Amino acid sequence: MQLLNTLYVTLPDSHLRLDNDTLRLLVGDETRLRVPLHHLGAVVCFGPVSVSVPLMHRLADDSIALVLLDSNGRFKARLEGATAGNVLLRRAQHDTSQDGDFALMLARRIVAGKLRNQRHVLLRGARDAKDEGDRRVLTRSAQNIAASQRALPAASTLDTVRGIEGEAARGYFAAQPSGAARLAGPVQHGRPQPSAPAGSDERTSIFPVRDVDERLPQRVRSRRAGPAGGLPARAAARSRRAGAGLDGGVQADG
Repeated sequence: MQLLNTLYVTLPDSHLRLDNDTLRLLVGDETRLRVPLHHLGAVVCFGPVSVSVPLMHRLADDSIALVLLDSNGRFKARLEGATAGNVLLRRAQHDTSQDGDFALMLARRIVAGKLRNQRHVLLRGARDAKDEGDRRVLTRSAQNIAASQRALPAASTLDTVRGIEGEAARGYFAAQPSGAARLAGPVQHGRPQPSAPAGSDERTSIFPVRDVDERLPQRVRSRRAGPAGGLPARAAARSRRAGAGLDGGVQADG
């Protein structure tokens, strides 16, 4: 599967080899995929995937990372070519990593962003909840996370920041059984997203399209979930113009 500029190889007993300026994926004697190397920034192999030595050299020459994981996704090794950088910048980064005040400030910002996203998801779930009990649970958890957000700037140590993060995470995940169906899927800031059924692996599009369904590629249609809805006039027009040109990446995992 190719996601953005990273190729994920999940087929067991597959083989990667170099074919001119193209990466070629074979299973037995069958070619399953060809990808131009200039389209890739990294190649990630899961489980028993073999890679030819000429391909490894070419990946290193082109600064394309090769990552080896076991079948469960645990990191094993990484091959990367020579890199060039600013020595003074790298030295400043290492020196800054030893600065306790900077580390505390950075940790606060990271946790603040995490808490904001968690609260946003809970509020969205409460807004979409049909059961009053679920709505109260989700709203109460969102209020608790808001209290954690207010306490975060006063945290004076990294342990305190970790404690705030852990307390918020416990409340966030404890509330999810009340709204698991509404909390599924990625967060779309600024606009609500249709909910997917509980346990569904499918993702929903920001705009559930009905009237342009037949114009979309099969992959795009098959990955949508949730109830269909209408489109604003401008969005529908844009979707009609772009529908025939949508493409969903390269699938390499059979």
